[in-house]
Amino acid sequence: MYDVVIIGAGSSGALAAIASGRLGLKTCLIEKGSRIGGVP
Repeated sequence: MYDVVIIGAGSSGALAAIASGRLGLKTCLIEKGSRIGGVP
């Protein structure tokens, strides 16, 4: 079970995942593409 689930690994989603991980929360980041950060 995750504490935080983030859908979309654009710049905001990636930053949210990093921040929640640093807070010690078990985090799941889901992205349909092969890259994170909003780069096509």
